[in-house]
Amino acid sequence: MRIVDIKEDKALLEKLRGGSGDALRPIYEKYKTDMLAFALAMCRDRAAAEDVVHDAFISFAGIARSLELRTNLKGYLLTSIANRIRNIQKAEARCAASIGNLDPADLSAHPPAPPTNAPEEEERLQRALAELPDSQREVVILHHLEGLKFRSIAKSQEESINTIQSRYRYGMQKMRAIFAKGNGNA
Repeated sequence: MRIVDIKEDKALLEKLRGGSGDALRPIYEKYKTDMLAFALAMCRDRAAAEDVVHDAFISFAGIARSLELRTNLKGYLLTSIANRIRNIQKAEARCAASIGNLDPADLSAHPPAPPTNAPEEEERLQRALAELPDSQREVVILHHLEGLKFRSIAKSQEESINTIQSRYRYGMQKMRAIFAKGNGNA
């Protein structure tokens, strides 16, 4: 994230703290695409992703005046979305287990791949991401697809940078193994 963006975010947050509702729109406009792309990558259901983004932003709007931001605003918003999706998935898994007619494994996130030129490659990437544990998939998406730095991810998740880097490394190793196996190389 550029220093200009951080300064702009801080200025917008100060406007919010001062009671200016006009500061919400530029924040939403600035980050809505990233927020939706991340939500789609985590849950693969456009309607659910849009709901999560809107819920996260409404929650942000409600606490923005008292928010003490420990990381950049984009990282905060994306982490908020990830937490909401995890909570929804856990609730769905509990419900499925208690009802007994759904397989909780079917409720795991199957993130879409970023656009590629070859549909086969996109499908392979989707399957590989879907096979990663949630913690690794989240870090891979945040770092590789959303461009967040490890330090920013670590701060937003309240984890050490080493933990975040390990999750990324293990996630990428697993994806390479999946691709090698799919190519008949394993």
